[in-house]
Amino acid sequence: MSALVVAVTDSVFPNLDAAREIVSTVGAELLLAKAATPEAILEVATTADAVLTTYAKVTAEMIQKMTRCRIISRFGIGVDNVDIATATSQGIVVTKVPDYCIDEVSDHAMALLLAIVRKIPFSNSLVHAGRWEMPAVVPIHRLRGGVLGLVGFGRIPQLVAPKAKAFGLRVVASDPYIPRSVFASAGVEQVTFEELVRISDYISLHCPLTPETHHLFGADVFSRMKPGSYLVNTGRGPLVDEAVLARALDQRQLAGAALDVVEKEPPAGSPLLGRNNVILTPHTAFYSEESLLELQTKAAEEVVRVLSGQEPKNPVNPEVLKSAATS
Repeated sequence: MSALVVAVTDSVFPNLDAAREIVSTVGAELLLAKAATPEAILEVATTADAVLTTYAKVTAEMIQKMTRCRIISRFGIGVDNVDIATATSQGIVVTKVPDYCIDEVSDHAMALLLAIVRKIPFSNSLVHAGRWEMPAVVPIHRLRGGVLGLVGFGRIPQLVAPKAKAFGLRVVASDPYIPRSVFASAGVEQVTFEELVRISDYISLHCPLTPETHHLFGADVFSRMKPGSYLVNTGRGPLVDEAVLARALDQRQLAGAALDVVEKEPPAGSPLLGRNNVILTPHTAFYSEESLLELQTKAAEEVVRVLSGQEPKNPVNPEVLKSAATS
């Protein structure tokens, strides 16, 4: 067995050849858990020097048993499946890949917006069912001149903005963590969340999932949205209270919704299923052949950096690095 071991909790990749080749440059062996369960993961991770994870929960109890782990590298942008506080207390740096699918997700967000507003899936289903009926899909309103509100203004929504502007949309955004200069350079109006909800014809969600943003879009926010507005979510499923969204659609407070992420994946029994004014895609916004390779490569490169004594490029808990440097 190699001197170094990199454990993989779970994988969505056709293979892990790229990651395996990269970690081999520091003499590490890649071991994939047989299942995404705590027991199976710990079989390969307890004495691993590094952990690569996708969707599997990496809990406090699991991290405390990882006696040699120096880095938990996420195959993804968010890290809500990893107990950051426990990793930090154990001196384990957690990393992410914040820039691997920004083209794909921004494209997907715009595609969902165009599809739901132009009612393309519904129209397509009618024609395939033998119904050539324009009256069945009216009304449809013009995009140009409408207001698109971006909740969050990180890398992905910063790419959504120029694409939306190309369709004549006025773009506003709310993000308390992004400097005013970023909004200015992007030519996007910085507004409060309350103002965004009030003035937007279309709202696209791009904020992280935190205790504060869980069910951010619930009864109170839906009641304050413009009647006939649309919601797009390519961020995190639990940002939206789906039961309340279904009621808002029933009451015609909202005209439609397009979601790539939902609270429970797959959405068996969801009140959003079977609706002509709802588009659901199976968490595919991130996907392209190119983005998957980029993701696997960048996450594995973070592991190599840490195992070879270098600092990672995208640490979530950089205080671990500072502590190690002063010890």
